[in-house]
Amino acid sequence: MLAPVNIPFESLNVMTLTPMLIPIIGALLILVIDVVKGGLDKSLYVVLSLLFLVMDFFSLLNGAGLFSQNGTILGMFDVVLIDGLALLGQFIIVGASMLFIPLSLTHKRFHEFSYPEFFALFLFMIAGFQFMVATDNIILVFVGLETASLALYTLIAMHNRDKSFEAAIKYFTMGALAAGFFAFGAMILYALTGSVEINKIALVLASNGYSDIGYVLIGVAFMLAAFAFKLSLIPFHTWAPDVYEGASAAMAGYMSIVPKIAGFVVAMRFFEFLIHSHIVWLEVVLYAFVVITMTASNMWALVQTDVKRMLAYSSISHAGFVMAAVLIGTTQANSALFLYWILFSFTNLGSFSMLWISRQKHLLDGQSSDHSYDKFAGMIKTSPVAALIMGLFMLSLAGVPPFALFWGKLYMISSAVTSGYTVLALIMALNSAIAGYYYLKLIVYMFMKEPVVGVNGELYVANATLALRTIIGIAAVATIFAFVAINPLLEFITAFVYKSGY
Repeated sequence: MLAPVNIPFESLNVMTLTPMLIPIIGALLILVIDVVKGGLDKSLYVVLSLLFLVMDFFSLLNGAGLFSQNGTILGMFDVVLIDGLALLGQFIIVGASMLFIPLSLTHKRFHEFSYPEFFALFLFMIAGFQFMVATDNIILVFVGLETASLALYTLIAMHNRDKSFEAAIKYFTMGALAAGFFAFGAMILYALTGSVEINKIALVLASNGYSDIGYVLIGVAFMLAAFAFKLSLIPFHTWAPDVYEGASAAMAGYMSIVPKIAGFVVAMRFFEFLIHSHIVWLEVVLYAFVVITMTASNMWALVQTDVKRMLAYSSISHAGFVMAAVLIGTTQANSALFLYWILFSFTNLGSFSMLWISRQKHLLDGQSSDHSYDKFAGMIKTSPVAALIMGLFMLSLAGVPPFALFWGKLYMISSAVTSGYTVLALIMALNSAIAGYYYLKLIVYMFMKEPVVGVNGELYVANATLALRTIIGIAAVATIFAFVAINPLLEFITAFVYKSGY
């Protein structure tokens, strides 16, 4: 007869689940409110979502305090992991989400925001991404990944434009392939090591001296393909620009930030122990991914005629740039990754928000797409403040000092040089120079061309409510004055990354 299992409640450390439970409770509450009293104004759901995200953020601050005192905290049968990577990843996820939610308060009525399900799905998605980063258990990573992805597919489709359903189906197809590759890779690694926890997989493989290196490489190849789909690394990026184009501009900006940071955190946990074990094949493949993704996406961005697609390829290029940190695998590089992504979050969300406030339901005569370059011609004459802010975001994305992303690029390139990746650092610098061309192209259109006949300044701020202006203002201030916060932010990030052993 089996003996009863007695597990003290205190040993479960349930507080480790608090950051993930808060958005789940918020999502369920929104659904219950809708059942009890339907047809309420969307501003209620926006406020509720923000409230739960603020609570989530404060619970993370509490977790950060405990981590600073006690180091890595395990909970729920050692499946949930609270360490520096988990906390930094969740800070970016929740912080970017807090900036995104008010973007639904537009002047024009976009019907997806009138559904309470939109906000419930959004909170479920956040919980999924938080589960992804707050564990080293491959099964929980997979569950979090699929929870977040399924919600995200639906959020894209809810935009209900011609290309939105196409975008959702394409993203679903890419996500299904990624899930399949991930499951195959996890299965092979479990068969080899008898564990689904990344740190134990690393220990078992090291103790065996990587004797089954052939099978290890097959498992790693599957996992690499899964992450390449999620991070839009070339050639697995294929439909990513179409997905950005079909989603609303605000959602496209959000997708360029939050799913990527969750993927980067898991990639750091999974690939860096293999890099440190000197598996040359993985180093070569990651090197190729980084260089090709940066370079090819920049080339494609150069020839785009639509600003939104240009920013989509730009986001893919930035993901390739940051993937270099996983290849380098040092504390400095990992710290640079988080610093870069925090700065990128403000700038890129600001850029897409500027597209969002100029969003029209019906295209003007002769307008080929919603955000064609011609639409922004002469913007400085018709809407000077909007042109200056958009120009600011473009200069930051190009890495022009002293704006935000210059410091991210500088620290990332210096981490490559410090680790002996001099050629890679030169390629990164060269790609930053190439990227400057297509960012400056938009600035030339805005500042040096004549406005298109019939386009007035109202077009560029058609959706600009106080909430949207506030978010764009926050993004602009963070972009301009980032240099003030770089040192304290970097010290905070480095302390957390180092204490986590990365």
